[in-house]
Amino acid sequence: MVETLSAKDARRIALAAQGFGRPRPAAPGRRHLLSTIEALGVVQIDSVNVVSRSHYLPLFSRLGPYDRTLLEDLAWGKKPALAEYWAHEASLTPLSTHPLLRWRMQDALDGVGVWKNVSAFLRSHADFIDKALATVAQRGPLAASELELGAKGEGGWWGWSEGKRAMECLFWTGRLTTATRRGTFERVYGLPERVLPKAILDTPTPGRAEACRELLKISARAMGVATERDLRDYFRLGVTDAREGVASLVADGTLSPITVKGWDQPAYLWPDARRPRAVKTQALLSPFDNLIWFRERTERTFGVRVRLEIYTPAHKRTHGYYVLPFLQDEAITARVDLKADRKAGKLLVLAAHAEPDANDDTATRLADELSLMASWLGLSGVEVRPTGDLAPALGSIIRLGT
Repeated sequence: MVETLSAKDARRIALAAQGFGRPRPAAPGRRHLLSTIEALGVVQIDSVNVVSRSHYLPLFSRLGPYDRTLLEDLAWGKKPALAEYWAHEASLTPLSTHPLLRWRMQDALDGVGVWKNVSAFLRSHADFIDKALATVAQRGPLAASELELGAKGEGGWWGWSEGKRAMECLFWTGRLTTATRRGTFERVYGLPERVLPKAILDTPTPGRAEACRELLKISARAMGVATERDLRDYFRLGVTDAREGVASLVADGTLSPITVKGWDQPAYLWPDARRPRAVKTQALLSPFDNLIWFRERTERTFGVRVRLEIYTPAHKRTHGYYVLPFLQDEAITARVDLKADRKAGKLLVLAAHAEPDANDDTATRLADELSLMASWLGLSGVEVRPTGDLAPALGSIIRLGT
């Protein structure tokens, strides 16, 4: 018989799978960061730095204050433990995942689907591409701005120069990889054989079907319980790849089909998923956090509609520019529009809104988490602006605590 879960139990399983509900370590170190990333499977990169670049935030949400240089060393140090590629979107993954994405690099080379512009550019600029590769081979890792080849940006492809387009196409096809990041988060490109460990380079390339199966297993473990659409979105797989992969994993017993009350789609359970009776936690969530990045799943799981309003004109925004939902135990109870005012040394709460599940403790617990984040970011305190229905209570608590 197919097991039936309550929506509440499914939510607890999902939270536990994402690393919530466990005590934060007193001093998070390299081991904690790496094990968290391995559990998540992938961490999305985003360059917006209004609060902190997004890839730093999921680790803070789960581990609390940690040394951000540890993540930089894991990703872009001399002996990296992570690889950068297009996984969910631009992402960091454990090194072991890199071979599972080679089929996507081949798609980029062949111009399959969304990659047609990449393949077309490679074909139309073959000599230029060869020169770019030769330059990196000769000079070592280079940023696109250091590649003194081609025309400057003239519109199209976000105004990229020919050099930037060449480097990105080579990155997407796997012929270059990210050696490091520098300055304003500029990608520095290097040859994979000089950046990635030999053991990863020598790992046999799995077939597309097997690679997608493995990616779906990572996704299922990281979500605990999920629909096919949830599983597909985690690594942005195609419909056919996901459907065939899920069917294969069900057939061999890796995934268990289940029903979740209130969900309008069939679901699948990771057999080893933890099933806590309750989840006690509090965390500010990046808008690109794995827990909430697929908006359909977020609404189904938490009953809250989360939208990214960065690209929405200011007068049409509901909650603000860079809004972080607040996870309080098993519910999203508030949202705060945040900005790190580094010159003034303050974490600004530009707006604070309560959600229907907010309770008498929400403002106090949110204030604690905001103060913790401010300290982690090297800011002297929190300042609450009088916008949003939660702002008066939150501001009062913040003022009392200073």
